[in-house]
Amino acid sequence: MKKILSIAASAVLATGLFLSCGKDANVIKVGATPEPHAEMLNLIKEDVEAAGYKLQVVEFTDYVTPNEALEAGDIDANFFQHLPYMDSFNKERGYHLVSAAGIHIEPIAVYSKKVTKLADLKKGADIAIPNDPTNEGRALLLLEAAGLIKLSADAGLEATPVNIAENPNGFKFTEVEAATLPRVLDDVDAAVINGNYAIPVGLSATKDGLFVENAESPYVNIVSVKDGNQNNPKVQAVVKALQSDKIKNWVADKYKNGEVVVVF
Repeated sequence: MKKILSIAASAVLATGLFLSCGKDANVIKVGATPEPHAEMLNLIKEDVEAAGYKLQVVEFTDYVTPNEALEAGDIDANFFQHLPYMDSFNKERGYHLVSAAGIHIEPIAVYSKKVTKLADLKKGADIAIPNDPTNEGRALLLLEAAGLIKLSADAGLEATPVNIAENPNGFKFTEVEAATLPRVLDDVDAAVINGNYAIPVGLSATKDGLFVENAESPYVNIVSVKDGNQNNPKVQAVVKALQSDKIKNWVADKYKNGEVVVVF
């Protein structure tokens, strides 16, 4: 199991990298969470270099700092989030981030160390869910699709537990930062965990998930940039390298159980 850095440590590490990278016009700094995003980026460094740019990957372990760094101009792009999350972040912070391209889906799933099927969850069971607006809503929509709860008709993509209209088994919902969900799995009855945090600890959505998001998910992981930089040549060099047979074949070989699905 990989050690999860604290947000503070991540920010300090990233800051050090920013200071050392400088402002070389031929350098593109892309922030990413470790797996699979940073792995994909590291795979395409030579391809980006062949296009005339040096790709520097700045790793983050949370969902907040990479957007703050992008808005501040400390990095040129980031690759860790889906479109609904970015849109919510823009609305909340007044940021100006846009999608440069969609790359893949990481199906979110319900996991448990206590039961082997959802029907075995006891009344009053404690289910951990992400605490950020879009991933919390995504988790609750998944639990609704699994038949565990029913949301109010106006809940939308940013549903929270207050939008639960029916909860016949009296499940309790513990709201936890997405990055820490794998660590609390032993302490709760079940947890809804994002793919990029499930994968590093050896959890496979299709093998270990008790209920998995389907392939029609709107939560495509994107390369994000500040508005106006979508067509920047070095951004497009990264996008082209990511939307390649190299990445498609790597995903097919590494994630045979569908933990990651490309969309190009």
